[in-house]
Amino acid sequence: MSDSPVDGVAVHTPVPAAAGQVARAPYRWRWVALWVLLAAEAMDMLDALVANVAAPSIRADLGGGAATVQWLGAAYALAMAVGLITGGRLGDIVGRERMFLIGALGFTAASLLCAVSWSSGMLIRARGLQGLFGAVMIPQGLGIIKEMFEGPEIGRAFGLFGPVMAAATVGGPVLAGVLVDADLFGSGWRMIFLINLPLGLLALLGGWKFLPESRSARRPRLDLTGAALASSAALLLLVLPLVQGRELGWPTWTFVSMAAGIGLFSVFGRYEMRVARAGGDPLVVPGLFRKRAFSAGLVTGAVFFAAVAGFSLVLSLFLQSGLGLTPLRAGLASLPWSLGMVLGFAAVRAVERFGDLERLGRRVIRTGLVVMALGIAVLGVTLNTAGTGVTLWHLAPALVLAGLGTGLVMGPFFDTVLGAVEPHESGSASGTVTAVQQLGSAMGVAVLGTVFFGGLGGPIAGSADLAARTAAVAGYSATMQVTLWAGTGLLAAALAASFLLPRPVRAREH
Repeated sequence: MSDSPVDGVAVHTPVPAAAGQVARAPYRWRWVALWVLLAAEAMDMLDALVANVAAPSIRADLGGGAATVQWLGAAYALAMAVGLITGGRLGDIVGRERMFLIGALGFTAASLLCAVSWSSGMLIRARGLQGLFGAVMIPQGLGIIKEMFEGPEIGRAFGLFGPVMAAATVGGPVLAGVLVDADLFGSGWRMIFLINLPLGLLALLGGWKFLPESRSARRPRLDLTGAALASSAALLLLVLPLVQGRELGWPTWTFVSMAAGIGLFSVFGRYEMRVARAGGDPLVVPGLFRKRAFSAGLVTGAVFFAAVAGFSLVLSLFLQSGLGLTPLRAGLASLPWSLGMVLGFAAVRAVERFGDLERLGRRVIRTGLVVMALGIAVLGVTLNTAGTGVTLWHLAPALVLAGLGTGLVMGPFFDTVLGAVEPHESGSASGTVTAVQQLGSAMGVAVLGTVFFGGLGGPIAGSADLAARTAAVAGYSATMQVTLWAGTGLLAAALAASFLLPRPVRAREH
């Protein structure tokens, strides 16, 4: 097969084998290997979700302020964003199977370090270490899939990411609630990290047994200067003030830091183009951004995942700190959102089976953004209408609607963005896509978390005094409404960016 980019969209055309050349047989264990990669993806997503549910319990045990809660998610997402592009390139250089195994081993060890943390600072640093090793492990999957599968099988392989992510989304909050409430062996919240030990060992064994050795035909050099500019410096300068700024009263350095971070991204872009023109190996292949599906997809995905991650955090905080639910009940209360995601993924699969997802994928993404924004807006109206008498049954319909939209977007997203990527660009492209996803998540936690905590001033709703509890519920509800409107604004921005996605070639021909 060959991919001929036309206006940023890949057109798949068969290429006959040369005379006397034997066509390469498909990898025998490709579907088993795919499930190993999906299991690692699920483990990563579970760790991003369970910390949100356990955050109030962790804060009560280890101490810390509102920024501690934000950093539990942001440290993981930021560290992963920092390392993903470099992690993808290391797979091209050293070998994707080897880097996957190194990442899985480090991720498992970092999970153990999280579980034994005795202070909030240590836990946040361990979460960052988890994210860094996740950044080594996760991007190898997309490159391996591109090499194991051809033709229509690639779409089916990428299509399995949706159901797996849905299952992780459904199971993550409930699993975290069960483990925290069960307090097995007196471990409390620590069990959400200890559970990674058997999962990590299974990923190691499965990867060692079934993953094929995979690397670029030409071994590129690692662009260390680009890695330092894109990862460490620019991302940290941008996210650090967003998380810490509110508690510190937004001193001048926070705005200077954010401006410097944006400026460094510009410097990074110019540096990468100079490396490419000199015949070097840039960390991010500049040619990727000439593909409209890729560049527009990055912008859309960054804002969308910011809304999803920020909403997940504030919903968990509202349910536990605002309504006084236990971690288990909070996890169960988020099930309507997860159920809606499952329905969204099922709808995407129906379009793929009975329609033409390549032609309709852009419309499905836009529809999903509208539906999710509508669900979050309905949730805000529900809180305003129900007042202090709000119950989980009041919230369920809006959460199902928001989840439905989330699933509609996530289902075709990766295939749409990566459809135009050439095989030799897969390491750089997969690392960049996932890095932008994680950067968006870190930004969403920082932005929506700041809006949420900035509006609070009352006691926790679990107070024994009825009047204080009622006042706290009203305060949390009002703050949640403001945060939800901010989330709706993010989704509106993502919708605007989605109109930059190119129409598929076949759609333009009709």
